[in-house]
Amino acid sequence: MSIFDKIKSGESAEVKRMLSENPSLAEQKDSKGFPPIVLASYSDQLEITRLLIDAGADVDARDAAGNTALMGICFKGYTDIAELLLKNGADVNARNSSGATALIFAAMFDQKKTAQLLLDNGADKSIEDSRGSTAYHHARMKGYAEMAELVKK
Repeated sequence: MSIFDKIKSGESAEVKRMLSENPSLAEQKDSKGFPPIVLASYSDQLEITRLLIDAGADVDARDAAGNTALMGICFKGYTDIAELLLKNGADVNARNSSGATALIFAAMFDQKKTAQLLLDNGADKSIEDSRGSTAYHHARMKGYAEMAELVKK
């Protein structure tokens, strides 16, 4: 089985063994263009995300759509992983191929705790995606009044 299979199934001991034997696995991409750190983060695998960072994985590695691990966890609000990524230098204002940021994704999915963490770590409320919408605009469009207030300029 590949490192990607081990990540998906949460087999941290096996991932650790594989990385110790071949640290370059931390930088490979699967057939869909996902780097291990993005897959681990999206899969809510905190320990595996930590192992990948320790093995030298780029915290700002991107999937095929240009999303970083930090952006991906904002869909589901995995704040513990967000804290780990930010502590290890993740770019809080990185933009994907559509110009969206982690804060925009947090606003789109009403992840207030994650949005607050991003703001506490320097997220820029004024960044617009490729359609000219900020996190505030996305929160308003979705009807998330509390989120809109949180990310208002």
